[in-house]
Amino acid sequence: MLNFFPVPSPLQSRSRAYDVKVRLDWGEPALTIVDVRDRAEYNTSHIRGAIPMPQSELIERALHTLETNRDVYIYGDTDEETAAAAAELRKAGFNKVSEIRGGLAAWKAFGYPVESVFAHSI
Repeated sequence: MLNFFPVPSPLQSRSRAYDVKVRLDWGEPALTIVDVRDRAEYNTSHIRGAIPMPQSELIERALHTLETNRDVYIYGDTDEETAAAAAELRKAGFNKVSEIRGGLAAWKAFGYPVESVFAHSI
């Protein structure tokens, strides 16, 4: 059987939005996307399927919810914030961490799906 979808490349320390999307489209992603921006920014817009772990809570939440050998793609407001968060995860024992270069802006530039969380008034 011929496969017309690109084969995902192995996890790198830095990834393009395209690389993450190829992994998701492959069908068996076995990955987690982590958004380290503050909760208000996450609620406004985030990569579809990303989980919020603000940088101030990152290590505590990651240790309680993620396996250390899981492929983790991470992004923040800037590439510098993303790199700092990735370094924290690596120091905490997460061996498979990749920084999404350009973060949400790069993801949106490709037209990839995003989500928002809206508060509902009662």
